[in-house]
Amino acid sequence: MITKSVRGFTVAALTLLPLLAATPAQAQADVLTFADGVQQLPLAAESRDGYKRTAFKHWVDADKDSCNTRAEVLIAESRIPATVEASCKVTAGSWYSYYDGVTLTAPGGLDIDHMVPLAEAWDSGASQWSAARRQAYANDLDADRSLVAVTAKTNRSKSDQDPSTWLPPLADARCTYAADWVSTKLRWGLTVDQPEAAALADLAETCGQQVIEYEPAD
Repeated sequence: MITKSVRGFTVAALTLLPLLAATPAQAQADVLTFADGVQQLPLAAESRDGYKRTAFKHWVDADKDSCNTRAEVLIAESRIPATVEASCKVTAGSWYSYYDGVTLTAPGGLDIDHMVPLAEAWDSGASQWSAARRQAYANDLDADRSLVAVTAKTNRSKSDQDPSTWLPPLADARCTYAADWVSTKLRWGLTVDQPEAAALADLAETCGQQVIEYEPAD
């Protein structure tokens, strides 16, 4: 839960329990080696026909607690209790952007990255989903890997690219990133195209100790 502010006074917000406490379903998540996870990704050609970002309604307040998805992620990922003002405006905290190893204390320098970008998800199967499922994907707070607070610079550098054309600038982050990518695609039943599959197979050779863990989305 979050301790809300009153009439603009800042208060410390407690980390959201649903993002940290393991649920029974999470306790039964599928666990694979990195190589096995890559092998389980279905191969298919991609198509961006008909894509519009508005097809994925995002940053909603699903639980009606005045905090939208962006705020929920900022509060959950802050390494100290986040400062939250009226209407769940997050104004301060401490965030580590693992893509580039940068720590920020002001949320204005952060983007919330969809691990698998919305356009890439569309290309990989989400074009066939209902609007409700696309909204659930764009606001997925039930898996730590789905959404991540990172520097705006790295998020915008990544844009809608897959691992065949973009990896985090911090070399030590690349295996974690690749595992998070594979986990997200497996969680949502998304496909990979040939260049993406080849890049992930190459990463599997150097990220052999990385574990893939995911719970299939409803």
